Amino acid sequence: MDAPVEKIQAGFPISRGQVFYKNTIFTKLANPAVASAGFCSGFTFSPDGNFLAIGHYTSPYLTIYKRSGDTFTKLANPATLPTDYCYTCAFSPDGNFLAIGHYTSPYLTIYKRSGDTFTKLANPATLPTDYCYACAFSPDGNYLAVGHNASPFITIYKRSGDTFTKLANPATLPTGNGRGCAFSPDGKLLAVAHNTSPFVTIYKVEGDTFAKLLNPVNLPTGDANVCAFSPDGKLLAVAYYYSPYILIYHVETKFSAVVNGVTGLYIALENGIENSTVKANYIQTL
Repeated sequence: MDAPVEKIQAGFPISRGQVFYKNTIFTKLANPAVASAGFCSGFTFSPDGNFLAIGHYTSPYLTIYKRSGDTFTKLANPATLPTDYCYTCAFSPDGNFLAIGHYTSPYLTIYKRSGDTFTKLANPATLPTDYCYACAFSPDGNYLAVGHNASPFITIYKRSGDTFTKLANPATLPTGNGRGCAFSPDGKLLAVAHNTSPFVTIYKVEGDTFAKLLNPVNLPTGDANVCAFSPDGKLLAVAYYYSPYILIYHVETKFSAVVNGVTGLYIALENGIENSTVKANYIQTL
């Protein structure tokens, strides 16, 4: 058996040679009374787990369920629905906003939640340039990144209340269609997966500025479709078309410095810095 041996509390009667195993069991719940209307292409739980939003290919294109225990009950459709089939959806960290990326203009629909009601907000003044594959809120809920099918391939909005305002494009853009995007848990990095080399573009976030970082040494070998950071922010996974189909990066913050006359990229340590060949207790920054 692959399952771990279960620990038995003291005093529990067992026979010599008896072994107990603990398994994790996944049991299918009853289907919702009202199913989603068609092929599902994106879904997301609200951060509190009380709502499940599903984007799909047939009208109404968006189905939202409210969870009570193990029961998922379809809510009334929003008064204004997405205009075409939905590729992606994302809740804000506080669960008060729901972003939907879809196939036809305005390409992005944002709802504000009040109780069980989802009300469409006014469209941003500047919309994505084509259909949206991916969207992600920053951990503080102040930024919304949207990956889409035409240049600039990534559109980033800043939220102020119920208004989403497009920021200036990053100085260096992804090279192809933005198919996946993810903020790091601390909000200091934004990764974008796309369909042309280098297939993943990573930005450092400083206020409203998104500055492209150096490409990883080892890149995906084909179209990248999705990316995600681990909860501690120390890993970044990128899924793509070709074997081995996924790359996992260890995330470290490095900076350029001159140490004993040698220029290089270094990792900060508690009492100094290091790279693959040098350790030092002092630096002269460039």
